[in-house]
Amino acid sequence: MTVEAVGKTRRGRGARRAVRETRDVTMLPALRRRLPLTEPMDAEQVERIDAASMSILEDVGVVFRDEIALADWRRAGADVRGETVHLDRGLVRELISTIPSAFTYHARNPANSLPFGHDHSMFVPMTGAPYLRDLDDVRRNPTLEDLANFHKLSQMLPAIHSSAHHIVEPYDHPISQRHLRITYSSMKYSDKTFMGMTTSPRNAEDVLDMCAILFGEKYLEDHAVCTGNCNGNSPLVWDETMLGAMRAFNRRNQPVLCSPFVLGGANTPASVAPTVAQLNAEALSALAYTQVVRKGCPAIYGHYLSTVSMKSGAPMAGTPEISLMNFMIGQMARYYDVPWRSSNTLGGAKTFDAQAGYESAMTMNAVLMAGANYIWHSAGWNEAGMHCSMAKFVVDAEMCAMGYRMAEGIRWDDFDEALTAVRDIGPGGHYLGHPHTLENFQRAFFMPEMFDNNSIEQWQAEGSVEITERALGQARSLLNDYQEPMLDPGIDEALRDFIARREREIPAADALNQTH
Repeated sequence: MTVEAVGKTRRGRGARRAVRETRDVTMLPALRRRLPLTEPMDAEQVERIDAASMSILEDVGVVFRDEIALADWRRAGADVRGETVHLDRGLVRELISTIPSAFTYHARNPANSLPFGHDHSMFVPMTGAPYLRDLDDVRRNPTLEDLANFHKLSQMLPAIHSSAHHIVEPYDHPISQRHLRITYSSMKYSDKTFMGMTTSPRNAEDVLDMCAILFGEKYLEDHAVCTGNCNGNSPLVWDETMLGAMRAFNRRNQPVLCSPFVLGGANTPASVAPTVAQLNAEALSALAYTQVVRKGCPAIYGHYLSTVSMKSGAPMAGTPEISLMNFMIGQMARYYDVPWRSSNTLGGAKTFDAQAGYESAMTMNAVLMAGANYIWHSAGWNEAGMHCSMAKFVVDAEMCAMGYRMAEGIRWDDFDEALTAVRDIGPGGHYLGHPHTLENFQRAFFMPEMFDNNSIEQWQAEGSVEITERALGQARSLLNDYQEPMLDPGIDEALRDFIARREREIPAADALNQTH
């Protein structure tokens, strides 16, 4: 589709060009956090969680439903009983010690590469939504065109550091071939870093083969370019599909998120600290396995956190216990000196309403204060992940920009000049025309575009436009002003040829490609 086909606008080409020339879509650098972290556990409590997790690994064990993984664990010296692997704490500590505590994410545009780990963080959009709320705020099944629009928005929004992968599921393409088109869309419409599909081992290999076309096979050997995610089946199970995809990323030296999928009270104990102990054991077992596959490959302590309503069984977002668990998991990841992932701006609301805003703000503040490195699901998530909202995507991105500014901490570079202004103005004056104000007003205080701070009279005179309508207007404007970061023609042709060949090889109705 052409850019002008997205939404309708009365602006001519000259007006659009003028907006493009004034709109700053330069990606923010990786967030370097300078605020103190929230760490509710003392050293003794951290060690208590560690000891409990290690006891779970030694005494209860973790099920690895995969013959290759079981053989790998036997060779590594683990106690394998059927499908259950009992891991000695000394072996676990030895293995996770080889995980890099920091590395660099390399984008196809070098200006968008990111330092990662330690005090650096990045914001990544949501993925996996089976529905979207579109530019008319209609909930429906997504298409490849919708996915492309989200990738374009990811490129245009400065606080978003990645195009992720299947932000929404493109229902107009066969499931068995979908990963190819999703990956191409991530690569084509954005020159930021991206994620890779792990829906099967073979699909993961296809993604990495496409990365090799984009970057070069040798480049992948010592450059992180793409992130995989592998979810555990809590409690204490890793399955063949996820483990096979994990190995595909490990072997190509690409980072993978080792993510237990926690529904607190349903697949974990109904208590915060024991839930973290179980989650920690699950994450450690997968982190350790990455190093069995390839020593020194990058790996990220992951998780998806939700608590379950004891009234309905539904997953909840933005609850105080989720915040507490994020604080604790951050402490555990730092205890093991590995980077970690959390989820951001989560909402359970069915529309972009006050509930969605409160839940998202609660989540984001906790994640930032917990010190997460890979901050996933940072834009668009609502209805417990069942849909991605165009309106919420844009507002969440601005929320991330505000969170970014807060987490940067206090600026002291103009302190003396500003105090001089106090002497210049004196009692009873104002600072609006002072040189210090004129020089610093644009960066002194964050000025949101999506939030209306005018008087009610002005708001009413301008049509009483509420946040959803403003955000959808902004989304249309961004998409109309989008300029594609063009791929090298030779690389683009090679990617298209690869997709065409694999689509000939994979039957459109083949559900069997989910195993390898």
